[in-house]
Amino acid sequence: MRSSFCFLLILILAGGFAACSKKSSSSPVTPPPTDSTSSTPVNSQVALWLTNPDKSALFQQQNVALNFGNGLAVQPVITLDTTQTYQTIDGFGYCLTGGSAQLIYGLPTAQRQALEQELFATDSTHIGVSYLRLTIGASDMSARVFSYDDAGTPASPDTTLANFDLSDDKTYLVPLLKEILAINPTIKLLACPWSAPAWMKSNDNASGGSLLPQYYSVYAQYFVKYIQAMKAGGIPIDAITPQNEPLNANNNPAMVMQDTAEDVFVRDYLGPAFQAAGITTKIIVWDHNCDVPQYPLYILGDASAAQYVDGSAFHLYGGDISALSTVHNAYPNKNVYFTEQYVAGPGNFQGDLDWAINNLIVGATRNWSRNVLEWNMAADQNYGPHTPGGCGVCQGAFTINGTAVSRNTSYYIIAHASKFVRPGSVRVSSNITGNLENVAFLTPGGKKVLIVLNSNPTATMFTVQFNGKNFSTTLNGYAVGTYVW
Repeated sequence: MRSSFCFLLILILAGGFAACSKKSSSSPVTPPPTDSTSSTPVNSQVALWLTNPDKSALFQQQNVALNFGNGLAVQPVITLDTTQTYQTIDGFGYCLTGGSAQLIYGLPTAQRQALEQELFATDSTHIGVSYLRLTIGASDMSARVFSYDDAGTPASPDTTLANFDLSDDKTYLVPLLKEILAINPTIKLLACPWSAPAWMKSNDNASGGSLLPQYYSVYAQYFVKYIQAMKAGGIPIDAITPQNEPLNANNNPAMVMQDTAEDVFVRDYLGPAFQAAGITTKIIVWDHNCDVPQYPLYILGDASAAQYVDGSAFHLYGGDISALSTVHNAYPNKNVYFTEQYVAGPGNFQGDLDWAINNLIVGATRNWSRNVLEWNMAADQNYGPHTPGGCGVCQGAFTINGTAVSRNTSYYIIAHASKFVRPGSVRVSSNITGNLENVAFLTPGGKKVLIVLNSNPTATMFTVQFNGKNFSTTLNGYAVGTYVW
């Protein structure tokens, strides 16, 4: 009798797998709960949104019955425990560079507004991006190099910042941000510079060099003016980092800021300047790779600097994502963030999706990160615009070729989390088992969200257990599923 029951269960689950693996013709943005095997939606307690590595499903809701019961658990088993909670989530999103703003804002109005709704609206039919990273002045993914005060020279420095002006970003970035905020007024914005104005630097150049100590006070006021100018335009900046990739001199723009220098800058200039101006924008240090956790640890170890610091930010072009936990465990009262990772074009969808879900959506959040940001939101068909010497292979979440818009790997990486794991969600306990990389959350509305990557090369059947009940499901090899109930 027991063997007959198991055989019947396997047949039922195999049928569910077949339904999940077949290609649907519905849109990857607003898919209805349908599947080619049936035109009638089934009753299901759990919603499954699926991406297959062969693109047969691209963030599509599946029409399969996933219902909790007391049936036999198919091994391996992922168990959720919402009584064990970890960090609060601020959001998931992208880096809105000047180049990506130029491409998006250049679309015809109706098409641009539809794209903005798709990205930022928080209703059930859109992906609800909730966090963006901005650049203070140009990044390497801008059409040209600029700062907000290029009038000064080493011989005649603009120490009063009389010529400070956001003008280079008023054509595309600022109006685009205003449209985004009209859709989602609570979206969090983090901003950081790739370089100080060249006249403040040791080499009088936008690329390389370091900030001259005599301009620390002036540069702190540069940040104050930026935050105040953006606020006056209706754009609240939630957080800044003092320098993007402070140990990377080989970009355009770029600036080196050693840990000792960033410590002094934050402790003696930036923190006090914010305090004096009544600015509550968070200061987050480091904003570079996981291979040098000693850098943020040095600053956080200086209590006089740390009093102004909310936490530290990371990229993963070097090191291991566990560095976030290293820093968190040393200073558990300070937050950690994951603020950049690019996908190199033309890319490998299966490999890029697998790596990013494993290391970022699962890895960063399981190592205490409050957010996950993919790099450039949009690029053209030639991976531009970018500065001379800037990234020539950075694939956007969108490719925009004239008015043709296509979605790339980063779009789906973020969508699997941003749509469901709303700001204010908390990470909860779930176990890693059988190469099923996963992370779980409890949303402010009481929903449970489980994101699972099947790192096995073949389809894997498994069970999800919660509060003593379970359901069984199957994911194709290297597929990603977001389960919501």
